[in-house]
Order: sequence, then C-alpha cells, then structure tokens
Amino acid sequence: MLLTSSRSGILCVVVAIATVVAALAHRPVFAQSAAGVMVDANGVLRTRAVADPGLAADRQKAAVAALPGDLQKRVPLRKVALSRLEAALAKHAADGRGIPDEIEKLAGLTRVQYIFVYPAEGDTPGEIVLAGPAEPWMTNAAGRVVGVETGSPTVLLEDLATAIRAFAPGQPQDRLVGCSIDPTKEGLAAMQDFLRKTGRLNPQGGTDQIIAGMKEALGPQTVSVQGVPAATHFAQVMVEADYRMKLIGIGLEQPPVRMPTWIDLASAGSVAANALQRWYFVPDYECVRIAEDDLAIELVGRGVKLCGADEVVRADGTRLSATRADKPSKTFTEAFTREYAKIAAKSPVYAQLRTMIDLVVAAAYLQEHDAYGKAGWGAKTLRDEKAYPVERLTPPAQAETAIHAVWRNNRLLTPIGGGVTVHPRMALAAPNLIMDEKGEVNAARTAAKDLPADAWYWD
Repeated sequence: MLLTSSRSGILCVVVAIATVVAALAHRPVFAQSAAGVMVDANGVLRTRAVADPGLAADRQKAAVAALPGDLQKRVPLRKVALSRLEAALAKHAADGRGIPDEIEKLAGLTRVQYIFVYPAEGDTPGEIVLAGPAEPWMTNAAGRVVGVETGSPTVLLEDLATAIRAFAPGQPQDRLVGCSIDPTKEGLAAMQDFLRKTGRLNPQGGTDQIIAGMKEALGPQTVSVQGVPAATHFAQVMVEADYRMKLIGIGLEQPPVRMPTWIDLASAGSVAANALQRWYFVPDYECVRIAEDDLAIELVGRGVKLCGADEVVRADGTRLSATRADKPSKTFTEAFTREYAKIAAKSPVYAQLRTMIDLVVAAAYLQEHDAYGKAGWGAKTLRDEKAYPVERLTPPAQAETAIHAVWRNNRLLTPIGGGVTVHPRMALAAPNLIMDEKGEVNAARTAAKDLPADAWYWD
C-alpha cells in the first residue's frame, strides 16, 4: 500500500514490507544480490542474498550425471501419469526408503502445459496425465530447484499435492487461494498520528528520527495465507513473489528487466494525500484452452497479472476505496504484467508463482470435471499429510518494516502491502475458456494415449 502525507520539507520516505534497510542517499539503494526470502524460527519474513545465484558449469555437469539416463536431456514434452507416480511414491514410503529425486521433481517438468484425462474403459484402468517441457535439474546457490539448461524452476510434487488437497475429489468448491502482507489497523493509526506530530520537523536535521519513529509506529506487517497451509512451499512461493515485487516497486530491489517502477514515477503531485495503493497478483484468467469433450486442457498465455487497488487510510487506521487513481501505480502494474515473462525468466520466483497458479487451475479443473471419478483415481497418498508430508516449513507470520529514503518533493510516500489472489474457477468459467476450435488440444491428448506398460513418465 502507499500511504502518503503532506508535510513541509523535501524528503520522500518509502516504507516497505522488507528487512533490507536502504541507507539515505540521493538515489535509491538496491538489494542487487537478493535471491529470495527466508522465514526465521519466529515466523518473520526476511530477505536472503547470495553472492552468485547462477549455475556453475561444473555443478551443472555433476547434477546431470547423477540423474537416470533418460532424464539427462531437455525435451519439449514429457508426460507424467499421476496414478502411477503415486503408486511409486507409496511403494517407496512403505519400504521406508527415501523418495527418489525424480519423483519429487516430477521427472524434470518445468511447466504444466497440458492435462489429459483418460477414462477407465472395461478392464483398462483410467489415468490423468500432466505434460510439459522438461529438463535435468539442480539446486542453485539460492536453494531453488531449476533446470540446468534454461534456469526455469522445476515443478515439485509437494506443490502439486498442495494444489490437489485444496481442490480434492468431490463436490467443487469455489475456494480462494492466496496470501496478503498488510499493516495492522493499529499500526496505520499510529503512523498517521506520528506523521501529524512530525509535520514541522526539518527533514535535513531530523531524517533519522523520522525513520525510526515511522518504523516503531507502523510495527511489523501481518502475513496471512488463504486456501493452502501456510507451512507449505506453495505458500512461501506466493509470499516471496509478493514481497519481492514490492521491493521492486519501491526501489529496494532492482528490477530484473528495464521497466518503470512506482518509485521512478511517483511525485508529490501524482499521489493523493492519505492514499493507499494495494498491489496484488492475480491469474490471467483467460488461460485455459479446453477440448470439446472436456477431457483435456492446455494452459496458455503469460498466466499472471499485477493489479492495483486504490484506497485511502483514515486517522483511525481503517481503509476505504479512493476516488482518485494513482497513475504511477497503474503504469507500474501494467509494465510488470507486460514484462512478466521476461521478469520470470530472470527471477525464478515469478516463474514459480506462475506454476502455483497453473497447478491450482489444473486441480480445480480435475475436481470440477470429475476427472478423478472418470480415471478411477482418488489421489489417496498425495492427499494424506501423514503419508506424504508437505507442511514442513515455518509458516510466515510477520514481515519487518524497512525504510527507504530518497530526496524528492514535499510529501511522505510510503508503500506498505499487497498480496496474491487466485480464484481458480474463474479460469474455468465459460466467458474465460478458450475453445479448442482447431482440435489441437485433443490431438495432443490422442498422441499421448499409448502409455508405456511399466513407466510413470515418458517422452
């Protein structure tokens, strides 16, 4: 959110949900080595940086050599049969052996492009198949699993399981999946009170006092997760993507591609007093191309949009819709959306966010069209936390407030919050569906129909 307040002087102070505190300067100070975020033992979200998040050639070679021979090459379309995958998972769990890496990494899929449903016919069992590009993988210096050739994040079984649990077999539910990072009402009220009291301070002499007072008044931000357990990797990807997008918007992290940010464009005249601006990710809901018989879909398009919602804050900390739009915010959100594919290619967390959205849309499709019943598969092991634990991380609960100051005009400009909001069923609503007029999705399903007898993945 963007909280602004008029005052005398020439200081523009930017408050962010972050832990990187930029030094006061005449230009923004960027967290250029930021590679992600972490959640400490107390549930506080913090930025994490590494000196070189790239993929060293020797580590790439070693990672590829450690994989089974048929997983050592990049392929345009790998197929993964879910009931067979689950059977292999259950077998390893029953034997007390560790889960093989190829199971955890879904045989190297880097994106779910297709979902094919093959109904059971007589003695022939049914199957649900995910298909998409795949390549050998490794864990990079930032701790992220990525393809060794493209650097694209690998789709993880734990994220698929989390999505399936959110949209399990049975009666369809219009569940919201998302996260939010927000100041408390009490913190906003304290901030407003502090700004009123400091209105006459000389910014040249009282900058440190202003920054300390604003941090103390606003306090920590509250992190909330909806629709999936907060202790999952799925949830933490959503929170990290939201968190780091704010850092870019306010100038605490350099954008991975050339684009205008809010801090580049905002001025005293362009932002209304007491204005709040919420930035949040949503799916590009026109993302599903569906076969005529509803037995296959293709996930298309960029998948993600960044949106803004103007609000104002009252003296008591309550928030209302604003009557005046924030043009710098609109320009920033449109630029982020337009460049999303390039941003995701440079900063893997945004590619991961796109994958999380793809997975919940896919899970909602399977539930709504009773793919589980048609295929005769109930995802029993993947839905069982005891059989396959996915709630293994410390849930994010708070994010520390950081102050970024730049010299500007007579106004305090303070971006503070945001989130991710996904209504998967909107992508499956008739107005948003893209019909398979040329039969390409159905043709892809037909081409993949001959499942090998003893494999859970194949090319």
